Amino acid sequence: MLLSPIDPNAVALPELAAAIAQTGEVRRLLELCRDEDLGRPPRDPTGELMFAPGDRRRVRLAARSEGVVAGLAFVPVVIEVFCEHGEPIAWTPRAADGQPIVPGDTLAELDGSARALVRLERTMLNLTARLSGVATRTAAFVRAIEGTGAQICDTRKTTPGMRLLEKYAVRCGGGICHRLGLHDAVLIKDNHIAGIAPYELADRLARAATAAKSQGGMLRFVQVEVDTLEQFEHVLGLPNGLIDMVLLDNMKPAALSRAVAMRDEQAPGLILEASGGVSLDTVRSIAETGVDRISVGGLTHQAVSLDLGLDTPG
Repeated sequence: MLLSPIDPNAVALPELAAAIAQTGEVRRLLELCRDEDLGRPPRDPTGELMFAPGDRRRVRLAARSEGVVAGLAFVPVVIEVFCEHGEPIAWTPRAADGQPIVPGDTLAELDGSARALVRLERTMLNLTARLSGVATRTAAFVRAIEGTGAQICDTRKTTPGMRLLEKYAVRCGGGICHRLGLHDAVLIKDNHIAGIAPYELADRLARAATAAKSQGGMLRFVQVEVDTLEQFEHVLGLPNGLIDMVLLDNMKPAALSRAVAMRDEQAPGLILEASGGVSLDTVRSIAETGVDRISVGGLTHQAVSLDLGLDTPG
């Protein structure tokens, strides 16, 4: 799942999509999708009965609801996985990932083997509808905090096997990616520091952060989670630059504002991220405290698939 040396927040969507495809993770996922739908060996008896080998069909991928599209970049991989030798499908995008869409919009056109099109239809729709749902929900959070200077970011609360794709969809919706997994950053959470006395916390964090920084560019950042201002005070006592970010977990806006003031006074370069139970109703009040980032697990685990379909042009 490594995207190195790609920073998922520092490149344009086409470059990020290409880097994700090059990992092989998308193809591996789609091969599982193919096997669960077509079995082993793969076959679609309905399509074989209804279409002759040479039958062709032209269809369009159409929006049936409003939102933000995501996942079009990976449809060519779907076609590669589901099409047998001698069944080419011509894929012509008419929209781009990250683009707002409304009902009736044509997102792409597909032309080729009728048997192949009915084999890949459901997986293609499942993938693009799911990712478009994540992008659409992300865009709603991004709109809710416009003008505050804060950024919306995701979490690891993703669908198993779809993390890179769902994080790509967050980018399509205007959000940013947190760590990709446990492997690419250090996030010292409450379960790592449970039982450590407050007066010991700074020393333990300093040792862990120093060891992490010694690994050079292998880790994208070092972050510490705190849930009280007392814990935060100990983190602020560390040398500047040792900790890149602090996650302020489940703090009320008043406490967040106080943390921002403490940061501005003692460690202006420290990035502050708020998290915990963030909703569309509360996200703006959190952003207005002055935090830099707001992580929202619901971008992925509460997203509803967008309604997309394959239509035959009239």
